[in-house]
Parts: sequence; structure tokens; C-alpha cells
Amino acid sequence: MEGYKRPCYLLLSETAHKGEKMITAIVQFGLPHPLTVDKAKEIFSSTAPKYREIKGLIRKYYLLSQDGQTAGGVYLWHSREYAEQLYTDEWRRFIMDKYSAEPTVQYFQSPVVVDNLNGEILVDD
Repeated sequence: MEGYKRPCYLLLSETAHKGEKMITAIVQFGLPHPLTVDKAKEIFSSTAPKYREIKGLIRKYYLLSQDGQTAGGVYLWHSREYAEQLYTDEWRRFIMDKYSAEPTVQYFQSPVVVDNLNGEILVDD
């Protein structure tokens, strides 16, 4: 197959601390006024650098609903403990100040992640 890269399997035990389990957190918040995609890009780009050096964060995706009334993010973490270090009262105030909305956070176990961009499959130990 042209352009197909054979996946590389990476056990997270190679990059995470023993006993930690990879999780995905989905954050959502309703917006008081719908955002356009262009405005969302502007706002999201202004906050993105803040997440570059957060310990335990593997990847973050910013989200905007089709109708522009809900925003949020999908975060892939090395562990729930790392995630909970971010989702503090201070972080909730930041979201409230930035978007005038109260965020909700849901946690999901993520035992396997397929990363086609990097040709990897991440497997929790």
C-alpha cells in the first residue's frame, strides 16, 4: 500500500511511571454566545502554548461543536493523577474567565491509542 507506514508499538511503561494508567479526559463547556471557527482558532491558539510543558500530558485537541455553542478539549494523559493536577479550581476559574462557562470533565480509560500521524500504537502497560 502506497503511503502506508507499518505501526510501531510503544508500551507506555517505557515512558510513564510504573502503575500509571493512560486516560483520556473530555472537557466541555457551553458558550454564552456561539463562536465561529475563526474566532475559536484565535482563542485556542492563544492558550495552546500553556499546555506544551504540562507534565503527564501526551496530547490535547481543542473542540468546537458544529453550531459553535459548545467548546472543550480532549486530553490524553499518562495518568489520572497528572490530569487532576491540571483540573484545579484555578484552572476552572481560568476557563470561566476566558469563556464565561463552567467546564465539565469526564475521564475514560485509554488502554490503546492508534496514532496514524506518527505510525504508532500506544499500549498501556
